[in-house]
Amino acid sequence: MLRSLSVRNYVLIDSLEIDFPAGLVIITGQTGAGKSILLGALSLVLGSKADAGMVGENGDNCVVEAEFSVAGDAAAREIVEDAGLEWNGGSLTIRRVLGRSGRSRSFVNDEPVQVGVLSALSGRLLDIHSQHQTMMLSDHAFQLSLLDHYAGLTETVSRSRALWKNLTSLRSELSDTDSKLRELALQRDYIQAQYGQLEDAKLQDGELEELEAEQKQLAHAEEIKLNLMQALQRLSPEDGESIDSALKEAVRLLDKVGQFIPAASSLSERMESSRLELDDILSEVSDLESRTDVSEDRLQIVDDRLSLLYELLRKHSCRTVGELIAERDRLSGMLFDSTSLQERCEALEKEISSLSAQLGDIAAVLHEGRIASAATFSQAVQSLVRSLELDQAVFSASVEDDQPGPAGRDSVRFLFSASGRNPVDVSRCASGGELSRIMLALKAMLARYAQMPAMVFDEIDTGVSGSAADAMGSLICRMGEDMQVFAITHLPQVAAKGQAHYLVSKQITSDGKAVSTISRLDGEQRVQELARMLSGATVTPEAVANARALLG
Repeated sequence: MLRSLSVRNYVLIDSLEIDFPAGLVIITGQTGAGKSILLGALSLVLGSKADAGMVGENGDNCVVEAEFSVAGDAAAREIVEDAGLEWNGGSLTIRRVLGRSGRSRSFVNDEPVQVGVLSALSGRLLDIHSQHQTMMLSDHAFQLSLLDHYAGLTETVSRSRALWKNLTSLRSELSDTDSKLRELALQRDYIQAQYGQLEDAKLQDGELEELEAEQKQLAHAEEIKLNLMQALQRLSPEDGESIDSALKEAVRLLDKVGQFIPAASSLSERMESSRLELDDILSEVSDLESRTDVSEDRLQIVDDRLSLLYELLRKHSCRTVGELIAERDRLSGMLFDSTSLQERCEALEKEISSLSAQLGDIAAVLHEGRIASAATFSQAVQSLVRSLELDQAVFSASVEDDQPGPAGRDSVRFLFSASGRNPVDVSRCASGGELSRIMLALKAMLARYAQMPAMVFDEIDTGVSGSAADAMGSLICRMGEDMQVFAITHLPQVAAKGQAHYLVSKQITSDGKAVSTISRLDGEQRVQELARMLSGATVTPEAVANARALLG
């Protein structure tokens, strides 16, 4: 049940803090007083879409906080614990803070949560029946859900929906995989040829740079060899004393001088070091000369290899051999994908077949359950509808075969006749007042047979008056014996039935601003409000007497 509601700076509500009792709670007020604003605040705290226009004029954000008690609701507890929150004995304080930017923050027991958690909890906390929802009676999916609730099939339907969602996802994946497989099949020969060319090339990363350097050397091999030979001849002339011999003799002479001039010894050491370095250089030049190969055959091989690499780079729009290797591996992966995609298709087909069989079994269970419950469901609703001043009314729920879907292979049609003859689809024969009474009967029955959350009826009595309104008030009052029910109404016959009565009113402040407030009525205040509802703008003594009679 909803224990309390706190609203700050929401549309026309500056500040509101109010507690609610169990049982039937009546909310009244003149048209435009702000009853819809109050419902909007409740919807916001239960996860509905936020809009920056909801923020009032007295601050940069609005705050709506509601305290609920759902101690015995296992489904609510599962939602709370799955979100990583403390159950707290079933006492839940939900808060929604909305800023002018349109962004909102949500909290459960002061712990931040995603707004989806509030939406998941809303179905277990409060069932808001608006005037618009009565029109849902013509929706066959809504009719099917009502029968499923009555028959106790909601968990089975949830399993069916989960399997259907999984099956739909698998079918979509199979379609995508099959499309990719067909596309690969069309391109397979081309991909195979491309891959084979790159594979046959035996590519090595860095090979291009090495070949270009070798090609440059081979193209100038004769010139290189000649220059190296001439350098060797200069260093070791065949017709004269070599530089090495001359340096050795110079070192010997400097060593003699060093006996008399110490600086000469240092020069001798430097000259010896230079001789050794020059000897090493001479050896390396000789080695270069001997390794320089003047080979036209090798040059042709290198030129052919470079031509192949350049052609592959151009063909595949690559800049390096490394990119060619990556392209080769990509093509290889595509060829492998053909095999793996085929295997995935086969696996998907097996999964789809298994899920389809499971869905068929569940659909059979749902069908049997619906057929078994349809008669008693129809009788229960018909009995309640007849108690609402429709003595001859006939109501039945017809279960018919349909295409397989998330909720099985059935569709349900509600048939109705106010006169008791020739019942047809409820959307084609019922007036607004009759639809309101049918919807109330359905809600009352579900409250009896299913674990329903607190319920809010927003003018469900629209189009009803007189004794029919009194009967609807009595039925809503009986619902309030087993659960918390809020009834927003313009009918005094309904308003007089509640254990608690709240008045929503709009006032104009001294600065000309409209402000909506809500207050609890007791004693004479309640008499006066009922009298206003009976007589209009001018409250007459007769209306007051009638109000007292209604309350009595």
